[in-house]
Amino acid sequence: MTESKHFYQTFQPTHYNVYIDINRATKQISGTSTITGDAKESTISVHEKYMTISSVTADGTAVPFTLDEAAEGLHIDLGKTGETTVAITYTAPLTDSMMGIYPSYYELNGEKKQIIGTQFETTAARQAFPCVDEPEAKATFDLAIKFDEQPGETILSNMPEIKTENDVHYFDTTKKMSSYLIAFAFGDLQKKVTKTKSGVEVGVFATKAHQANELDFALDIAKRSIEFYEDFYQTPYPLPHSWQLALPDFSAGAMENWGLVTYREAYLLLDPANTALDMKQRVATVIAHELAHQWFGDLVTMKWWDDLWLNESFANMMEYVAIDALEPDWHIWETFQTSDAPMALQRDATDGVQSVHVQVEDPAEIDALFDSAIVYAKGARMLVMARALVGDDALRRGLKAYFEAHQYNNAKGADLWAALGEASGMDVGSIMNTWLEQPGYPVVTAAVENGNLTLKQTQFFVGDGQDQGRQWKIPLNSNYAAAPAIFEDQTVTLGNYADLRQAAGKPFRVNVGNNSHFIVKYDDTLLNDILDHLADLDAISQLQVLQDLRLLADGRQISYAAVVPLLARFADNPATVVNAALYRIANNLKKFVTPDSAEEKALQALFDRLSAQQVARLGWTPQATDTNDDQLTRPYVLNAALYAQNAQAIQDAHGLFTANADHLGALSADVRVLVLANEVKHFGSAELFDHLLAEYRTSTDPSYKADLAAAVTTTTDAALITKLIGVFEDADTVKPQDLRAWYRGTLANNTAQQAAWDWLRNDWQWLEDTVGGDMEFTTYITVTAGVFHTPERFAEFKAFFEPKINTPGLTREIKMDTKVIGSRVSLIEDEKAAVNAAVAQASRA
Repeated sequence: MTESKHFYQTFQPTHYNVYIDINRATKQISGTSTITGDAKESTISVHEKYMTISSVTADGTAVPFTLDEAAEGLHIDLGKTGETTVAITYTAPLTDSMMGIYPSYYELNGEKKQIIGTQFETTAARQAFPCVDEPEAKATFDLAIKFDEQPGETILSNMPEIKTENDVHYFDTTKKMSSYLIAFAFGDLQKKVTKTKSGVEVGVFATKAHQANELDFALDIAKRSIEFYEDFYQTPYPLPHSWQLALPDFSAGAMENWGLVTYREAYLLLDPANTALDMKQRVATVIAHELAHQWFGDLVTMKWWDDLWLNESFANMMEYVAIDALEPDWHIWETFQTSDAPMALQRDATDGVQSVHVQVEDPAEIDALFDSAIVYAKGARMLVMARALVGDDALRRGLKAYFEAHQYNNAKGADLWAALGEASGMDVGSIMNTWLEQPGYPVVTAAVENGNLTLKQTQFFVGDGQDQGRQWKIPLNSNYAAAPAIFEDQTVTLGNYADLRQAAGKPFRVNVGNNSHFIVKYDDTLLNDILDHLADLDAISQLQVLQDLRLLADGRQISYAAVVPLLARFADNPATVVNAALYRIANNLKKFVTPDSAEEKALQALFDRLSAQQVARLGWTPQATDTNDDQLTRPYVLNAALYAQNAQAIQDAHGLFTANADHLGALSADVRVLVLANEVKHFGSAELFDHLLAEYRTSTDPSYKADLAAAVTTTTDAALITKLIGVFEDADTVKPQDLRAWYRGTLANNTAQQAAWDWLRNDWQWLEDTVGGDMEFTTYITVTAGVFHTPERFAEFKAFFEPKINTPGLTREIKMDTKVIGSRVSLIEDEKAAVNAAVAQASRA
């Protein structure tokens, strides 16, 4: 469906009185949505979806209406324009789609229970109450909610509850806000509450299936994040409270509903005594991300979904700014370099990728905008570039002015650039629009030509790409003064290389800090100079060398065979960022070998060589003397040793399993998944499989559950693979929100791949019915494309997905992933022999 006209053009609400009665037993809701606003036309349009409308009145008088299922709307004939109050009475189903108003299921002491929560972004508020369900249609809301209440239950919403009458809970009037940010929830909840320095009440809520101390970490991070943002934005938090609620069933990671932020349990609750550092960092950044939105997205909201990046890119950057301030010892920007940066660079190199700013109308296509690699990661890199250009003082001045100008209203990207430009005295928009409006990014080629150091920019592609002559205004961040600050021409000559090199006294480099969104291809002269001085480079710079070489190899500008001999130079570096980049390349080499072949044996020998010294240094057991880098690096090198079939590593892991067999959850969280998976692979049995599955069903620790899922999906036993596939659709075992991880783990298991792929194809309709309404659905295609790398699988992928290419919301993903697999298959077929020869050589060196 295409909305040719936004409903806000016909009717502009100013206030809602919403009454909703929710019956969990019958899975029905009923209610009345009373909307006061300005009718711009005599026939107005209001959104509704899956509803039965029983009556519509305008200013107390019944008026005619028609339903328009294609437009998810209700057209109401007022016969007049101007100020009016429309009351719509309706009923609707309570769904299990994790969209709209829906139940979350959990067990407590063997009893099945549920709590009701909401998820309205992007266009699901219309499933809960009739409304003009568009970001620009900001209004104030009075919510009144009745439900089949049991003693001791708690109800939460965006604003505080002000009274209860006749079993109806009334909430204070909201600030002027968009419909997709309305939220409420109720059930048997526990809570922990504190206050910020400025008096904002901060709370964390969860089901009573969790230990009370699992709420402590989130409460501390949430409180300190709000205090940080009030200072950084120089704008007070605008609501009386900030509730953080963990929902047992939740399709996204978290959602920034104003004043009532909802989370997947795994991203809010954690065991303070046994959670890996990287998981603590993940939870902290998710909380900081959602709380950044309370200003950037909630107080000021994008005018339409094409400017989604205004919400997400900014919050993605600010989560790192905030946590870096709150926990400086974590060096959290290093995580940005190992997660967001490579994700953005990989995705953005495929021709056909969306730009950060995208024109969109169809609700199904709006959901497809939530491309984590582009709107989140690339957009955040874009804003990191802007922050580096203008500096923090100008950034904060600009943001304060932006909030003052647009609070409780809407904005476009140009408004942000204008505010930052005014604060910095720079034409920020002209630079940043080259990154915002164009898909892709450049490779800067640095070469010595006829004695002169020259730079050239061209668009970089992995796979076939149509070069359209795009150019970017590139913040070069060079370590040579002769290089321009902004490189916007196609080619530039910096001068005589010998003179420049002698004057600088160090190898020539650009994109120092790896904060700008491009990669560099140095010619042999320049690259060898860098490699000869590798020890002089900081960890981020060494990561960057590996990152750029990997991408250049993916893009066929160099060969993986040329990269393989370099890996050993980085193997003993203690920095996590270097190990992350190293093992990303090493793991890519697995696609060049056939399982159990002589080539794989050579690759395993290389993994053993790369990891040996670090394994000896770090061992399996965390030490009190461990640095953060030690904690984060240990899983990389132990995983490498296990892939290498290192006998000592296999026995050490088995020993840990045996010693902790009665309390597996107590295994140290940073190595637990490796111990469990090793046991399944090398010492597996039906009894072990069933035991781990039973642990999964009963545990409430999200981190432990993720480890158990990752372990059981590695089984190589045919009967157990059948049993594994059998739990995919058993929601009492695998919640739909968690199914993608189970599918990916099984698909990546060579022995189980056929069974997983058959399941997806045979039960695609079930999958669409179960999770098709949310933005996670397309990622089943993405994770499939991430695993497949043979001509046979590529042919099967195309045969299954190409007939679905015109399905709204799936089109871009199918086209993109077809290119991703195709380019990978072509690369492997062409370079397999040379790469495996290089691996064999390196494994013996």
